[in-house]
Amino acid sequence: MSEVHFNRVALIGIGLIGSSLAHVMRVKKLADTIAISSRSEKTLKQAEELGLGDSYHTNPADAVKDADYVILCTPVGVVGELTKAIAGSLKKGAILSDVGSVKTSVVRQIRPHLPEGVHLVPAHPVAGTEFSGPDAGFATLFENRWCILTPEPGTDAAAVEAVKRFWEACGSDVEIMSAEHHDLVLAMTSHLPHLIAYNIVGTADDLESVTQSEVIKFSAGGFRDFTRIAASDPTMWRDVFLHNKEAVLETLGRFSEDLSALQRAIRWGDGEALFDLFTRTRAIRRSIIDIGQESDAPNFGRGGVAPRAKAQEPSE
Repeated sequence: MSEVHFNRVALIGIGLIGSSLAHVMRVKKLADTIAISSRSEKTLKQAEELGLGDSYHTNPADAVKDADYVILCTPVGVVGELTKAIAGSLKKGAILSDVGSVKTSVVRQIRPHLPEGVHLVPAHPVAGTEFSGPDAGFATLFENRWCILTPEPGTDAAAVEAVKRFWEACGSDVEIMSAEHHDLVLAMTSHLPHLIAYNIVGTADDLESVTQSEVIKFSAGGFRDFTRIAASDPTMWRDVFLHNKEAVLETLGRFSEDLSALQRAIRWGDGEALFDLFTRTRAIRRSIIDIGQESDAPNFGRGGVAPRAKAQEPSE
């Protein structure tokens, strides 16, 4: 892998992903200067106390001046508004990217405000934890994780290659696909599981008074995993569902049909259908372990309660 280095990188938003990028850029020496912007003065002050950047700005337009590489690390619902705000300060030849888990909407929002000569290379690091904020980041977050790039046809090849090499330097494996295909795949692998988790934990909360708090007291591993996912940032996930609604509704419809079939199998005592489904899904779990996306250690690879800074189970 060839080296990649930027004179100035601007991080717009400094939550889990933005702060982790700041950490890894320091460790790997990927940028001479890191400019950080947040609309929250409290968050910006926290980032400065942590030493995440070299300059700190409440105005994103100030952060992107002279930046070679600008990464929008914000909820997907505001990327269009942000691009409009920084467009006049983006230098010709700069690369504009993001980290959102929805790509078609991101391109649709950014494209009308993108200045001529600025290269848009959307990216989605498929990595995260249930934690958020500048203190949640750590340099190894992206190691052995996927990062998906979704450049439009005709995007400058050198810009795409630079972003690819950047994420590889951060420790990620990089895949390139269309924005539409990305959104359909992630609707199944990430967005729908989060939706199910939010719903199950919400149902449990409704049952709390009925069960005299025993739902929480006797939480088994499956429910605990759902609560971890459901603890993810509410603003980010609200925007994900609103901006990937077509793909999410398509996968949710298929899921609802399969759930109805499962309900019928239980009602009519169809043990063979249940056994066949559970056997098939167990094989899926095995294949995820085989490609290194999970550990086969007891308790799903979790050795007790992980420290906050080490929690690397994805909530992307």
